[in-house]
Amino acid sequence: MKLLLFLSLLGLAACTKTESTAKAAGEPIGPPAIGVKFASATLRSVPVEIKAIGKVEAYAAVTVKSIITGTLMKAHFAEGAAVKQGDLLFEIDPRPYLESIRQWEANIARDKALQAQAEATLTSAQAAEAFHTLQATRYEKLAAQGIGSREQADQTASEARARRTAVRAVSANIDSVKATIRADEASLENAKLNLSYCFIRSPLTGRTGDLRLKPGNIIKANDSDLLTINQTLPTYVTFTIPEIRLATLRQRMKSGRLPVSALIPGDTAAVPQGTITFLDNAVDGATGSIRLKATFPNADTRLWPGQFVNVTVLLESLQNAVVIPAAALQNSQTGNYVYVLTDKQTVELRPVVLGPRVDRDVAIESGLRPGEKVVVEGQLRLAPGSKVKAAS
Repeated sequence: MKLLLFLSLLGLAACTKTESTAKAAGEPIGPPAIGVKFASATLRSVPVEIKAIGKVEAYAAVTVKSIITGTLMKAHFAEGAAVKQGDLLFEIDPRPYLESIRQWEANIARDKALQAQAEATLTSAQAAEAFHTLQATRYEKLAAQGIGSREQADQTASEARARRTAVRAVSANIDSVKATIRADEASLENAKLNLSYCFIRSPLTGRTGDLRLKPGNIIKANDSDLLTINQTLPTYVTFTIPEIRLATLRQRMKSGRLPVSALIPGDTAAVPQGTITFLDNAVDGATGSIRLKATFPNADTRLWPGQFVNVTVLLESLQNAVVIPAAALQNSQTGNYVYVLTDKQTVELRPVVLGPRVDRDVAIESGLRPGEKVVVEGQLRLAPGSKVKAAS
């Protein structure tokens, strides 16, 4: 029993000596410092952006059909090839339409001959009318003087009226022939127009799709689709944003067109750049979003219709914003916070107000000053006032 008491006193004395020695050496007393990793809050320009998933659409898309009926003779392009506006695409058998033109030209020649004949008849009828009108006047005077008979005067007057009627009939016939000629000329122009439809040309500059009907097929007017052409220079990218961003977006659009980038997944070349050119006139009530279009020059044709891209809309740039790695952020019921290194090599819990994120960094609107160090790794072992050291 005495031995046990002696050993206890000896241990207490050793501990007292150890604490005294530690104090004398200036060493800290308490739990050891926790190894963590730090990062400094820096000042930099931070872009304020809206990110979305967009879909590439053709600037214009035209489905080519035939206006006339006929046999498809030849296709003058390769499927999927680029074509220019006015390039010949298809050729339909023109022979029936050439014959129609010849027929209407013959009809016009015939009707003009009839017109010339009627005009000659009119000249003769007008001469006869003039003669009989003069005779009627002469015999009317003789009858009035009692020299000639009334019966003869009436007969010559009746003959003059008949000649005038004949002149009007011939004139009406000439007008009818002229109207027929005008109708024939209109039919001739229509036949020429139909002949021009035998040669189908590209209505725009773009890229062709697959050929729906091969040469040799009979084409009915306005029936089958022959080809679809997509204009890709320039091109559209459509996307939607939440309606909560609409007010900010509209405010920025008042000062000019907003720049947009379209990142193509898997493409390592430069990101295509465009501008917003369309804002829909209504918010979609089902999704709470609004649709926009951005126009891209697409000179290198990297944006392809139907392709999905990652869209970024640049609203503005925040100058001299305090930025830290997003890994430093912690979250609690009261909001976001970070652990900040103090001069005593301890950490304090600091609530922060977040700004926009940029890749793996985040801007801090309030709560941090430039140059302060925050913990980016090892937060789970910390509490306010914990002693820390830089981890290797």
